[in-house]
Amino acid sequence: MTDRRPVATRSRRSATRSRRGPAVTERTTTVAGLTNVRTRLVGDREGVAADAVVGLAKAWAAAWRLLRRGWAEVSSVITGLGWTVAAVTLVAFVVGYRFGLREVVVVGFAGAVLVVVAAVALVGRSRLVVRMRLPQHRVAVGDAAGVVVTAENPARLPSVPTTVEVPVGAGLVDVAIPAVAPQGTFDQEVPVPTVRRGVLDVGPVTSVRADPVGLVRREVVWTAREQVIVHPRTIAIPSSSTGLVRDLEGQATTDLSPADIAFHAIREYMPGDDPRTIHWRSTAKSGSLMVRQFEDTRRSHLVVALATGRGEFTDDDEFELAVSAAASLGTRAVRDGREVSVVVSERTPEFAARAVYAVHRLPTVTPTRLLDEFATVGLSDSCLPVAEVARIVGTDTAGISVAFLVVGSSVGLPALRLAATRFPVGVEVVAVRCEPEAPPRFLRVAGLTVVTIGYLDDLRQALHRSAAAA
Repeated sequence: MTDRRPVATRSRRSATRSRRGPAVTERTTTVAGLTNVRTRLVGDREGVAADAVVGLAKAWAAAWRLLRRGWAEVSSVITGLGWTVAAVTLVAFVVGYRFGLREVVVVGFAGAVLVVVAAVALVGRSRLVVRMRLPQHRVAVGDAAGVVVTAENPARLPSVPTTVEVPVGAGLVDVAIPAVAPQGTFDQEVPVPTVRRGVLDVGPVTSVRADPVGLVRREVVWTAREQVIVHPRTIAIPSSSTGLVRDLEGQATTDLSPADIAFHAIREYMPGDDPRTIHWRSTAKSGSLMVRQFEDTRRSHLVVALATGRGEFTDDDEFELAVSAAASLGTRAVRDGREVSVVVSERTPEFAARAVYAVHRLPTVTPTRLLDEFATVGLSDSCLPVAEVARIVGTDTAGISVAFLVVGSSVGLPALRLAATRFPVGVEVVAVRCEPEAPPRFLRVAGLTVVTIGYLDDLRQALHRSAAAA
């Protein structure tokens, strides 16, 4: 018993030291490994002095953030003229009092008065709530379009007259809003120009408060930016004139084939004919083998190719007529449920090493999607001519039955005949030459039909005549 007690005591003390040792080590490691703003300021020191240093640092950071926010607010409303007047005022006071120049001091006081007037002009907030409503997001060229700016006064006091700015395309429209009664509204319609097709950005509506001189200017944005898509003008083309080759439920083609559903005639058997097409009754009557002959009926796949090279058109009006003609053909085919491909040439970048040999296919899911894309089509100085576009389309598109080439008056007959040869054999090629105010003309050569239109309404008659001639 005497020998065991010291051993037990030493064991408990060593266990106590082993338990305390790791705890002290863990605490030291945790404090030493912590790196933040507090440790950089006070290090390992603790107490009232450390807390005071941390409090001062927090107060300084808050004051600095407030100062930066205030400076950003002030600098955002001061115009370039305002900064100039402030600088001139400060220099005038320093120079005037330093050298005793009264005239210069007067200039400083005049600038100070202007600064005070500008600051007073920004005091207060507008009671109005301004909104913008766009009745139609899509219109055609020449149709009336506009946005409605509505100002509401939810306060109990009348509002002061103000002015809001409405960006419309590349222009800026100022809308003067008079004093609006409490709980009252004021509506003002802003017209949107639809002379040319394209995509116009409308808004955002911004209210402006400024001093009479223009030293300060505070803007409040009320609405988001909207878009008005101006579609090209189109005409209604009868369904029967959009396809010179009809669908299975319509008329057949003039191409003959040994197997189809449209019976054409009976002829004598030739080596290589399918024995299943032998007409045995006619064979028994004539004494020689006779086979059936059919007219080829295939589903029409229309291609509308629009030239976009600047050298292929005389002016912009001619190109607009071509866009309207191509849009009329494409939308009519989409509404009829036909398989149609509408293509334009891809543009070559300005610093490209070689020409971009490709075409851009416009979406033909719905007529609206197609017209949206036509609103953004424009002329280009660096793009493929119509003959190369025909080569790409003829190679990459299978089952083409009719191809419409919409070009300008600068494209001659040799170039059109070259483009017609780029399509597979059996494709009916119709070239629509657009020449504003020209009398309608019709020309048919081998494998090519050329119609010239001077007005968009001439397209309907030209297609009727082209279909009759086919």
